[in-house]
Amino acid sequence: MNKLKQKISEKTIERLSIYRRYLKDLQKNGKDRVYSHELAQLVSGTAAQVRRDLMQVGSNGCSSKGYEVSMLIDEIAKLLDCSEKQNIALIGVGNLGRALLGYFSGSRENYDIVALFDNAPDKCGRVICGKRCYSMNQLTEIVKEQKISTAILAVPAEAAEETAQNLIDAGIKAILNFAPRHITTRSRVFIETLDMTKALEKAIYFSRKNT
Repeated sequence: MNKLKQKISEKTIERLSIYRRYLKDLQKNGKDRVYSHELAQLVSGTAAQVRRDLMQVGSNGCSSKGYEVSMLIDEIAKLLDCSEKQNIALIGVGNLGRALLGYFSGSRENYDIVALFDNAPDKCGRVICGKRCYSMNQLTEIVKEQKISTAILAVPAEAAEETAQNLIDAGIKAILNFAPRHITTRSRVFIETLDMTKALEKAIYFSRKNT
C-alpha cells in the first residue's frame, strides 16, 4: 500500500518526526537497537503507543531485542520524505523570515527554500542569503515555474489571511504559518500554525507558577 494514501493522523506524523531525530542521535553514538519504552519517553507517551506508531511504517520490532535503529530510520524516511527534493517558498523577509531562512536552508537534503517573496521595494529583486527575493505580484508565476508546493508564512498578523489565500490561489498545497493569526480556509490546503507569542506567554505563566 502507498503509505501516503494511509490515513495517518497529524499527531502520529509529529511523533514519527521526533522518533527519527532521536534515532539519528543514537546512530551517531553507535547504538544499534532501541526499545519502545525509550521512544515513549520522548513524547510523554506509552510503549504501546510507540509500537502502534511504528506499525504505521511497517516495523514490528522484537520484544526481546527491540527495534533496529538503522532500519527504523529508513522506514520512517519512506513515509516522511519524498523521492524528489521539495521546493519551498518563504513569504516575508523581515527579521523572523531571515531567521527562518538561516535555520532551514541546507538543513535537509530532501527540501530547500528556493524563492523568497516580499512587498518591500528594497528587497524585491535582491539575492538575500543566497536566495532571490521576488515581488508578491510574481507569486503565481514563480510557484509554477519552480514547482513549489509548500510555503513558510512569516508576515505580520494583519497580512496573514490575505497572503495565505494568495498562496492557495497560486497552487500552494501546504503552509507553515508563523504569523500570530489563525487562518481559516475552505480549501483542502494543509495549514500548520506555530504561534510563538502564545508559546512564550504559556512559558511565562508556568514560570510564575513554579516560583
